[in-house]
Amino acid sequence: MQTVESGGDGNVQYNFISWAKFFGMLLIRRGLLCLWLIIGGTYTGTAQYANIHNRYISPDTPRLVIERAMIYTPATQWLYNHHASVTKFRDRLIAIWSDGRKDEDAPGQRVVFSLSKDFFHWSAPQVLAEPSIYRGEPANILTAAGFHRYGKYGKADTLVAYYGEYSPQRQHTHLRARTSTDGEHWSAALDMHLPVNPNHGPQEIAGHRLVISGNFTFPYTDDLSGLSGWKMSSIYPDSLYREDNPATFYAPAGKMGYPPLCEGSFFQTDNGMLHMLLRVTGKGWKGRLWLTESRDRGQHWSSPQETAFTDNDSKFHFGRLPDGRFYYVGIPDTLHHYARTPLVLALSKDGVSFDKMYIIADQPYTLKKEGLWKGGQYGYPFTLVDGDYFYVIVSRQKEAIELLRFRLSQLQ
Repeated sequence: MQTVESGGDGNVQYNFISWAKFFGMLLIRRGLLCLWLIIGGTYTGTAQYANIHNRYISPDTPRLVIERAMIYTPATQWLYNHHASVTKFRDRLIAIWSDGRKDEDAPGQRVVFSLSKDFFHWSAPQVLAEPSIYRGEPANILTAAGFHRYGKYGKADTLVAYYGEYSPQRQHTHLRARTSTDGEHWSAALDMHLPVNPNHGPQEIAGHRLVISGNFTFPYTDDLSGLSGWKMSSIYPDSLYREDNPATFYAPAGKMGYPPLCEGSFFQTDNGMLHMLLRVTGKGWKGRLWLTESRDRGQHWSSPQETAFTDNDSKFHFGRLPDGRFYYVGIPDTLHHYARTPLVLALSKDGVSFDKMYIIADQPYTLKKEGLWKGGQYGYPFTLVDGDYFYVIVSRQKEAIELLRFRLSQLQ
């Protein structure tokens, strides 16, 4: 293969056509990932913060003094309750979650909400959204996907509640939203035109952009209402997926040589970088979170890498305290897989070493009624920092919904 020509002035001139042929052959040999890099996929290199880690040692972890409020405990029906989020709107706390008859993500699963003025007392659940009807029966599955608040002139006077919808065959995924100005009365459903069932609701980043944490897709928009302009981004090439829901993250991961990566949560450091941690589940679980990062505000993401951050095989939530420290709330214990206890808060000054740990809660909840995939003491935590308090909402064995809180002054 000819690679150079000698010019009359003695300089070396490269034959770019020959080089292009060579690299083309190399890309074919290396397969899908290399081809993806050249044609402009979402890959941007490896993660810089791959050394992110925690230091969880159960016997030595101090405990926080907390207050508890059981938002909902079922009696004889609607026995599956999970995917909870909480927000503060017009001086009231509002919780949202997925509500099923008995089994996880079964046809007919709906989304409900509850309100409280004082943290301790909650209204009876009200239906936010119900699935479509097919032949007289609810056919689809709805999953609660969090809140977003927006308004003009710095006033968050409109609340948006999100939920995913997909068929019993785990197809035809849609992200939908309803809006409210009082937290009780809601608009008709709005289609976000995204084939995504989110892990968390939209999170605002520097530069006035919203980013959604999905399983392997992370949509973004510059419309701060969170109701339009959504664009897809992912750790995988577009050719490997059509939609992002609880059943579709296995196939693209396998084709790319990764374990099943899902249920992301991210934080942003002062350099503008987004750090998205990912759960590993199924046979790929080894007790560690994986990491992908974005340097361009969520448009492209790095190749995922395993970290030393321990995990029990559960959803988690990252965020930032008013004093600038980063936090994680989840289940870092790896000795009791899927037990999802204790619930732990980890703090970090630099976004790399989460070495300040606190136990939030570890009291058990007794399951009332068995159901498909029901279990886990502190399931799928979501956090809210408001005023002097830090709130954590969880599901208890995927059956009851509980809200915990503690004063920020306890965090040293």
